[in-house]
Amino acid sequence: MGRPATPDDIDRIAMALPEVEFGTSWGDRPTYKVPTGDKGKGFLLYRAPHKSAIDPDTGEQYDDLLVIMVPTEADKRALVEDGALPFFTIPHFNGYNAVLVQQSRLGEVDVDELTEIITDAWACKAPKKLVKQHLDGDG
Repeated sequence: MGRPATPDDIDRIAMALPEVEFGTSWGDRPTYKVPTGDKGKGFLLYRAPHKSAIDPDTGEQYDDLLVIMVPTEADKRALVEDGALPFFTIPHFNGYNAVLVQQSRLGEVDVDELTEIITDAWACKAPKKLVKQHLDGDG
């Protein structure tokens, strides 16, 4: 495994992608969006503690959750069902292509893996032309 990921890597990875801005969505939630401007769609956001996401060990609401968009239901299942990874989902997200992860558990994945997951999240919300340019190495 490469270097374990940290919460600091989230901003570095997301902001290195083309046309990303850090703003808000879902009311006031800090969110990474693409493209910049009014048409921006969130692909990664910091979720507020909510009764729909409870730590089974403590009974407390998670207070450090990230919501990361995924391209498909199959991608979601692959991340959630891999016991070696810290990603999970909750009934509130049934039918929604996103996974959750606690920032405190990001060290269970390495930076390269987190970069790939965040890049996939960006690619499923970014304009197709921008994705093609970036992934083909033109951007």
